[in-house]
Amino acid sequence: MEQLFQFVTSYIEVWGYPAILIGMALESANIPIPSELIFGFAGYLVFRGQLDFNLAIFYGILGGLLGSAVSYYIGYYGGPRFVYKYGKYVLLSERKIRLAQDWFDKYGLFAVFFARLLPVVRTFISLPAGFAKVNFPKFMLYTLLGSLPWTIAIIYAGMVLGENWHILRDYGHEASLVTVAIIFGIAIYYVRKNRSKQQREQN
Repeated sequence: MEQLFQFVTSYIEVWGYPAILIGMALESANIPIPSELIFGFAGYLVFRGQLDFNLAIFYGILGGLLGSAVSYYIGYYGGPRFVYKYGKYVLLSERKIRLAQDWFDKYGLFAVFFARLLPVVRTFISLPAGFAKVNFPKFMLYTLLGSLPWTIAIIYAGMVLGENWHILRDYGHEASLVTVAIIFGIAIYYVRKNRSKQQREQN
């Protein structure tokens, strides 16, 4: 795993935005590359001035959309039997697929949005969407909407942590959940504050 971390970070440091795009495309196509590693290190490079914050977000989301589309069509054309049979060759465990399937069975297309905000299940949610042959434009829209806050939150966290960005790598899913929770808490605070201000102005 340490060798994987070193390879991914070196690749991103040398190639920048294309590396972020390719890394997130692979991650969203069910290849086990932690997005916390990709985005956390990208945020660190923003901190160092090597990357632009907005461009890192753009290429991260674009890569995620491309990989999600590939995963969707694998599920669409291959079906569960194909994925269960051949997924093991890319370290795609049946347990994780079934976890994503449970989410999709419970929430339908909305699971695509919610799952993009959560570790593990976010990577595999495209497969059951493909199994169900849901409307592709809607699938991509929900994927985009769910990917935005996750991408912004983790890259921003890497930027704020700076030299300590490896916390996102070392604690992985736990750190990313805390980061997303903080970002959403701040967003809710400002929304409520703005509403209170509007109400005072109306009165």
